[in-house]
Amino acid sequence: MNRRTLLKTALGGAAVLALPTFRAFAATAQPLTLASRTLDVNGRAATVYSLTGPDGKPGLSFDAGTDFDVALANTLGEDTIIHWHGLTPPWDQDGVPDAPMPLIKAGETRSFRFPVGSGGTHWMHAHTLQEQNLLAAPLIVRRAEEKSADEQEVVVLLHDFSFTPAAELLAKLKGPASGGHASMSGMNMSGMSGMGHDMAAMPGMQGMTGMDMGSMPGMSAMAMDLNDIEYDAYLANDRTLDDPEVVKVEKGGNVRLRIINGATATAFTIDLGALKGQVVAVDGQPIQPVEAQRFPMTMGQRLDIRLRVPAEGGAFPILALREGGSQRTGIVIGTAGSTVPKLSPVGEAAGPVLDIAYEVGLRAITPLADRPADVRYAVDLTGDMASYAWAMPGSEAIKVKKGQRVEIDMRNASMMAHPMHLHGHHFQVIGLDGGARFPGAVRDTVLVPPGRTVTIAIDAENPGRWAFHCHHLYHMAAGMMATFAYDGV
Repeated sequence: MNRRTLLKTALGGAAVLALPTFRAFAATAQPLTLASRTLDVNGRAATVYSLTGPDGKPGLSFDAGTDFDVALANTLGEDTIIHWHGLTPPWDQDGVPDAPMPLIKAGETRSFRFPVGSGGTHWMHAHTLQEQNLLAAPLIVRRAEEKSADEQEVVVLLHDFSFTPAAELLAKLKGPASGGHASMSGMNMSGMSGMGHDMAAMPGMQGMTGMDMGSMPGMSAMAMDLNDIEYDAYLANDRTLDDPEVVKVEKGGNVRLRIINGATATAFTIDLGALKGQVVAVDGQPIQPVEAQRFPMTMGQRLDIRLRVPAEGGAFPILALREGGSQRTGIVIGTAGSTVPKLSPVGEAAGPVLDIAYEVGLRAITPLADRPADVRYAVDLTGDMASYAWAMPGSEAIKVKKGQRVEIDMRNASMMAHPMHLHGHHFQVIGLDGGARFPGAVRDTVLVPPGRTVTIAIDAENPGRWAFHCHHLYHMAAGMMATFAYDGV
């Protein structure tokens, strides 16, 4: 599949708009370099991508309230483009092919400058199939109170990895006759009924029910599809669990985990094991702390988890459990002299299936203003594993004006969950399944499980024709991509 055309059709018309003038490089710009590298995965060499900052380490960091001032150099032998996931740049600097800027050519350096925003755990990634081959990195914007806090910061970027090229994975999913992929090598259609998740440990979650499969016509006898690709490895900071990164921490010290789910097609549950933690931010936006030992996160989401290392010290695995599968990855935090346990990348039980009951228990520290919607839309999420064609009926009508409060009901009529992401904005989760409204978390990516409806509210304050899509890379590439379009743009 041509990378330029992967998203161009879905964003209809964006490519024909007049392109803004490229910006001159500022002397203060931080260099960010796109390159390739060799990574050892399960004893086998893999050529993957890298995004390194001025210190030679993955990604970039900024102070809240400053400018995102970056010179992005593409040293690859191929064109690409990078999306600043979680930031709210002007539309012409968002990083989606031809929406409105073209791909960054091999050998080209392109400058970006815009306000970096109020802070948070974000990330950057290719908005092409190159994302599968680890073309992603952290993008951390630290608030003043985070910089002065007595806590150690640990950033964890999760990935799913395959030696099979992404274009080939997509071709196998689509199948030679649109439907044979379930029996193909490397593919797996996991059928699981119900929503067997473990959310009871989270305050306010008791009594919440999962999806009622019988509430949707034709679904009562069907099984939910979880994972459509069996990956060769699951990585945390580029390492598998049989050789994890070990981060030294102090006895009795405070730790802030910044966890990014950069996987293209895998949801995880973060398991703190013997520790308890408080999630204090989701998708970079502060929430009222919620204490637990397990925290769900779908593709594209981020979690900030605060925890305290026991005074007696020790080594503590922080695991990411693959949804519906026994595979896992993670890191270990340990105090000086502690013995790091031997860990297997395969656990004894399947990871929990993600649901959205926990959204009811999340409360934004800074919610959107309480005001009625100026305009409402309903968007269906449709498709199936057999044809591997995905769509968003209703999304073609999303037209907004600057200053409007917009509400969108996202209704999942398919048998796979969809992590839905809106570019250029933050939205607030305000309703589930048509029930009572609640002032939920402010996010940029939210999970919509099969048979469920999630309602979000957006303040339209950033004109453009913004990408609105499923963050499962292969669902997006196979049609689940639309626009959130302002009048006159």
